[in-house]
Amino acid sequence: MEWGKALEFIACFMVLLAGALGSEESKDHGQPPHIIFIVADDLGWDDVSLHGSSQILTPNIDTLAQEGVTLTNYYVSPICTPTRSAIMTGRHPIHTGMQHDTIGAAEPWGLGLDEKTMAQHLKSLGYSTHAVGKWHLGYFAEDYIPTRRGFDSFFGYYNGRGDYYTHEDTEGGFGGYDLHKNGEVHWPDFGQYSTEIFTEEAQQIIKTHNASQPLFLYLAHQAVHAGVYGKDLVEAPHKYYQMFPNIKTEGRRMFAAMVAGLDDSVGNISQTLQDAGLYNNSIIVFTTDNGGPTNGYDGNHASNWPLRGCKHTLWEGGVRGTAFVNSPLIEKPRRFSDRMMHVCDWLPTLYGVAGVTPRS
Repeated sequence: MEWGKALEFIACFMVLLAGALGSEESKDHGQPPHIIFIVADDLGWDDVSLHGSSQILTPNIDTLAQEGVTLTNYYVSPICTPTRSAIMTGRHPIHTGMQHDTIGAAEPWGLGLDEKTMAQHLKSLGYSTHAVGKWHLGYFAEDYIPTRRGFDSFFGYYNGRGDYYTHEDTEGGFGGYDLHKNGEVHWPDFGQYSTEIFTEEAQQIIKTHNASQPLFLYLAHQAVHAGVYGKDLVEAPHKYYQMFPNIKTEGRRMFAAMVAGLDDSVGNISQTLQDAGLYNNSIIVFTTDNGGPTNGYDGNHASNWPLRGCKHTLWEGGVRGTAFVNSPLIEKPRRFSDRMMHVCDWLPTLYGVAGVTPRS
């Protein structure tokens, strides 16, 4: 989207957040809102009860969406890297060279260093910036890793996929351990389920954050992407698996368990914000990166019903995303918005909400 069109969208979207001036925390401190940006990986349209799924209940996602604004006409790219580049730059992937594919484990390219990321934009406004989870925007040279792209800290993995417990990636015959913290290989969480350790890291960031400074937390979950071939493609703790005796297909049942873990994470993040006294001046964004891969290379037993198509396709099932915005700052909450929005609109929108128009 060109900046002119983005500004038109911002003008409409900021009406939703006009209540910020009435927020007690904003009155007291006059600071921009905290921004918590959560990305789900390969989640299908029919994989949340928000969209009517009778198989998989997602009470935390549903509640936050229903208390905020649910985006029903929202679009993303059909695969991972292009969507994530659009989130970070506010530019359509065709303009950043990121439109054509995902980044393989041994491929020497990434989001161009001439592109300013969301973290860099917000850091210039005084934000503390942190990334947790999946990067997948390049790491072939050190300048491409998150802590060189505007983030104060990073805990997660660089590639597109991996094992949920061992954190090993075997994509394309290139194997290796892929769990890093601030540029260094991180071994202490070997064997720990990724959804849980990423949630715990995000919670710790929130708990220890200085409330006088605005916070930008980018939590890009591994869930519910397929794991690595040669092992279980879908993995989740038994406590979640046993929640779904109603699902008779083994793969779909384990996938539902992964979604339940993701839903718990979303609820835990929201609760931690409240416990830390940050929620009243916070904006929580939840988005998928693309449609669910119902079959093929990344097949994870997702469902996009009733939409046609899946990840990797340009049908609705590949590019229509699940998204909501939750915030006490929204003037007219508890509603659905059918205004068309694209994933590249997030950066100019949030930048505007933080108090600066994109042209400046």
